[in-house]
Amino acid sequence: MFLTLLCVALLEQLVIYQVGIIPSQYYEVLGNKDFSGFKTLTAVALTLIVVNSMVRQARGSPALGREGKAAYGSWHDPGDKGSRSTLALLKSFNQFICNMMYVSWRKSLTEYLHSCYFQGQVYYNLHVLREDIDNPDQRISQDVERFCRQLSSMASKLIISPFTLAYYTYQCFHSTGWLGPVSIFGYFIIGTIVNKVLMSPIVSKLVQQEKLEGDFRFKHMQIRVNAEPAAFYRAGRVEHVRTDQRLQSLLQTQRELIGKELWLYIGINTFDYLGSILSYMVIAIPIFSGVYSDLSPTELSALVSKNAFVSIYLIGCFSQLINISSIMTDVAGYTHRIGELQETLLSLGRKKNANYSEAKASWDLDGSHSGEDPVPRDTAFLLEQVSLSVPSSGKLLIKDLSLRISQGNSVMILGNTGTGKTSLLRVLGGLWESTRGSIKMLTCFGPRGVVFLPQRPFFTDGSLREQVIYPLKEIYPVSGSADDERIVQCLELAGLNDLLARAGGLDKRVDWNWYDILSPGEMQRLSFARLFYLQPKYADEATSALTEEVEHELYRACLQLGMTLISVGHRASLEKFHSWILKLHGEGRWELTRCEKMKRLPAGEGC
Repeated sequence: MFLTLLCVALLEQLVIYQVGIIPSQYYEVLGNKDFSGFKTLTAVALTLIVVNSMVRQARGSPALGREGKAAYGSWHDPGDKGSRSTLALLKSFNQFICNMMYVSWRKSLTEYLHSCYFQGQVYYNLHVLREDIDNPDQRISQDVERFCRQLSSMASKLIISPFTLAYYTYQCFHSTGWLGPVSIFGYFIIGTIVNKVLMSPIVSKLVQQEKLEGDFRFKHMQIRVNAEPAAFYRAGRVEHVRTDQRLQSLLQTQRELIGKELWLYIGINTFDYLGSILSYMVIAIPIFSGVYSDLSPTELSALVSKNAFVSIYLIGCFSQLINISSIMTDVAGYTHRIGELQETLLSLGRKKNANYSEAKASWDLDGSHSGEDPVPRDTAFLLEQVSLSVPSSGKLLIKDLSLRISQGNSVMILGNTGTGKTSLLRVLGGLWESTRGSIKMLTCFGPRGVVFLPQRPFFTDGSLREQVIYPLKEIYPVSGSADDERIVQCLELAGLNDLLARAGGLDKRVDWNWYDILSPGEMQRLSFARLFYLQPKYADEATSALTEEVEHELYRACLQLGMTLISVGHRASLEKFHSWILKLHGEGRWELTRCEKMKRLPAGEGC
């Protein structure tokens, strides 16, 4: 892609140069009264001007920009349709290559960030346990898209710049000596320093604007996801005020950014227009110092015209780089946000929980899980002197808990709000780290090991089949009739007989949001249907949205399928489905009780 783009850009520059020196050739043939040369030059000029104008029209910019027009004026001719279509096609291909580069860059960068983002539990840690990275979803989707779009728009200019600068520097030196290139390079250095000073405050302000854009978008997404609870609270007026507050913060930052960009644009435009004067000053010095005293007026006019074009176009090349600085401020802002996200993702990816290997972060589907040391086959978790605190505040929840969870010995976790019931499940699931002690998971994730049912059910976009077998879509891409019957049985067992008809079958793509059409109880029922389908040996679950009768039915079904349950319970009636009761009292205190005998065991004994 780069080579093709370079060839197209070089061809364009060749046409531009030939057009640019036409005025000097006119001065020469007219001064010498060469009618034959005048006719030949006019024919060549018309062809080149039409070709060049078609090239620039396809690009959507003036024939040679402000500087080029000042050098030689402009001609217009509607002829030569063949050259027009050929060059228009060539420039269209140029734009096509830039667009393909944009798609390729976005694909590579986004897939790279996705590989870091979805590695292990990085996405969870980023959203829940880290507060220093705002709106990671916006950075991956919008910032990457804008970064690649802006970068691809500069690609053609950046690729051709070294060649045009080298060639026109040589031409300028040939016409004016060392004074011309040195003056123009010095002019560019001064302009670069000025623009650097003006750009510095813009980058930080742009980063702030993108953060506020993400916050404003998130506020609207928050209302969309929680529209019903907000309506029950009659919270429209309150959310209206809060959403407008975020809008005003965003607009205020944009006003400040526009004010800072004003000075940058003044510097860029001043640099552009002063360049045309500089070109004549460069050629004036050797003329007035007598370097060209041996030339006739006609030859001198031709020299001035050619040198004006070469100098102005060299200045134009530098001006183009200066103009890119306004785009570079945007690119720098996006680079900062994307780079900050990348560093955080890599940092989280390198950080491994000492108690959970990488193998335990994925699903074991072939039953090949094995450890270095022989362990009891009927044991899922082994906790030894484990202490647990809230990561954000350091509040102690559980202290010195020792527990062995084995097959057939279900455990029910009880306690008041904030005592660490769900936090203990997070530690067992590898989402949190323990403050102290050893946690060993001696089984795998998946159908042959452990499946966790979160308190807030999660449903992906897709058909009913995909909801039930989630996350095994890639494991069973084509399901037969036997699997269909099994899915239907799981739905019936969960009490969702009518959901199959509402969804229009197992494989019909629905256009609704599952969270909108299912009640909280139906969501947890569907989660249990997923659990019945996977049939793990161990299941960690919470059923706060279900009635007592439904809870009993679902728990009974789990035990009939041979599952060992680790439950966060709120009803004493569930105790009969468990062998052990772990009651958390807060501030690190806990007690473990055998259900059959209701006998309290000393703290520290396992089951």
